[in-house]
Amino acid sequence: QVQLVESGGGLVQAGGSLRLSCAASGRTFSSYAMGWFRQAPGKEREFVAAISRSAGNTAYTDSVKGRFTSSRDNAKNTVYLQMNSLKPEDTAIYYCAAYRAGGSSYVPMRAPDFHSWGQGTQVTVSS
Repeated sequence: QVQLVESGGGLVQAGGSLRLSCAASGRTFSSYAMGWFRQAPGKEREFVAAISRSAGNTAYTDSVKGRFTSSRDNAKNTVYLQMNSLKPEDTAIYYCAAYRAGGSSYVPMRAPDFHSWGQGTQVTVSS
């Protein structure tokens, strides 16, 4: 099972940018589609973005489209979430997750489909 470690969170002013990274252990990172989820205080965990194994397909929740971009570097076993034009409502703990199934272009978006999760990284956007 792949181990995931997120980094890159922090405190930023509204309108600013952050880039989250998620480093995966093991030699089979390219076999996993990867997702990003977030959980704000008092709210349920929600889907943010996902990227297929081949990096050819991505998906985003409506509230981040045009502002967030997910990418991956299979040679570095790392997936990224570039977050621009951040808003206070983006404040949450962000988690990356791995999904090992489906075709190379498949983009999973349901939390129960993912079987490995990182510990999360806090993103705080001040107004």
